Formats: sequence, C-alpha cells, structure tokens
Amino acid sequence: MMETAEMLAIQTEDDVVRVRHAARRWSKDLGFGLVDQTKIVTAASELARNTLVYGLGGSVEIGEVRRGESRGLRLIFEDHGPGIPDPELALRDGFSTGSGLGLGLSGAQRLMSELTIDTRVGQGTRVSVTRWRQR
Repeated sequence: MMETAEMLAIQTEDDVVRVRHAARRWSKDLGFGLVDQTKIVTAASELARNTLVYGLGGSVEIGEVRRGESRGLRLIFEDHGPGIPDPELALRDGFSTGSGLGLGLSGAQRLMSELTIDTRVGQGTRVSVTRWRQR
C-alpha cells in the first residue's frame, strides 16, 4: 500500500511528459540520487508510452511505499487495452508488437527493483514497478 500517491491520466503525448516530470519530482523528493532518478524517469517514460500506444491510454498511480525501514517509489500503470498475450515473451529484449525496439518492459525491469505484470487479453494490463532506496 502506498503511503502517499498521485494519479495521472495517460491519454496524449503531453501526458507522457507529465508522467516523466512527476516521476522526477517524486524520486527527488524521496531522496533518490541522480542515477536512481534517471533510472526511474526512464522506466516511467517507457511504461507511460506503452500505456498510451499499446494500451490505448490509461493512468498511472505514483507514490511512496515502505517495507520495514526501506522506502521506495512505486508506479502502477493501468490500461483497458487489448492486454498482453504472452507476458514472459513481452519481457524479453527485442520483443515488440509494434515498430519499437522492444526495450520498454524489459528495460523497465532492469531499471527498477521490482516489476509485476497483471494482464488479461481483451481486458487490459496493469504493470507495477518499484525502486527501493539504498541506505
């Protein structure tokens, strides 16, 4: 459960930019270093673009999470698009259903501490990513 959170719509390219700015602000406010901020913003940008392009729009919830003494930032992207027929395949580098490089999901997985996908064909997809702060 998130301690505090912010919800943003993802319906246009401008919304993707807003998600990036929000991810930067949240990561900075939570005390992440510049390298971690960059990783979080990059993952947020890729996943927001996926939500817009492949999920046909949706939303993201961004917020602080805690696990014991650890603090982190979680982003939950949700859409009601076509879903992902094979999530394991979608996490492989180079896999793309479009014209992209196929680094969105796999890249986000490498950049963040945790990534989970809940998807149903014809119903949509929920991708949750978390980056935990190093002490």
